[in-house]
Amino acid sequence: MFDLSDNDLRGRILGCGDGPASFNASLTKKNGQIVSVDPLYRFSAEDIRKRISATYADVMEQTRKNTHEFTWTSIKSVDELGRLRMAAMEDFLTDYPQGKEQKRYVDGELPHLPFADGEFDIAVCSHLLFLYSEQFTADFHVVSIQELCRIASEVRIFPLLELGAKTSRHLQAVTDNLSAMGYSVTVDPVPYEFQRGGNQMMKIRASNLPLTAGVRAASRREWRVARSKAPFAIGMTGED
Repeated sequence: MFDLSDNDLRGRILGCGDGPASFNASLTKKNGQIVSVDPLYRFSAEDIRKRISATYADVMEQTRKNTHEFTWTSIKSVDELGRLRMAAMEDFLTDYPQGKEQKRYVDGELPHLPFADGEFDIAVCSHLLFLYSEQFTADFHVVSIQELCRIASEVRIFPLLELGAKTSRHLQAVTDNLSAMGYSVTVDPVPYEFQRGGNQMMKIRASNLPLTAGVRAASRREWRVARSKAPFAIGMTGED
């Protein structure tokens, strides 16, 4: 979904809002350099397992009700999707205790992340920004992307759809605002599509513009309000 080349995968990668996905575990097995950040990681493996078990049936039922929003080519059915997601989450849960000790899973949340300037080569963010456009304002998106650009040379965001398989209501405004600030912003096709029409990512390269403390604090409040309304969905998709 991020069209990562072999060269990209040799760099220092941050996965933002990774939730219980297996990307970190899989790349670590291939000797990759990856850190995942998510507020989910303040919980123990057992607590996360309980949250998955408590909400899994509802998540799958919502998918069944909205099958028309997805392309069923590589994944043939909701049942197969469920098996794949559970397998990915099991890989994550197996890796999680050791990963926490190795500081590969870090408790943190947008729009302020606990990393140094330029710490990563690429930051990727899937199924969080743009997907939850109803919960997060355009300003929140802009400030969050600025923060990702502070810590990474390049940022990639996928998909550019919001829930309901619609182009995000914030996409144009975010693109325009970032471009006006001096960021390099492109929308590029990717060789992956599960949400119908969700085959594009946004790629952003950093500017050196500062992020004011007041804007950052306001956006942190927005994140917490949104998370309180959708505690499982945000950061808990299990997508890889």
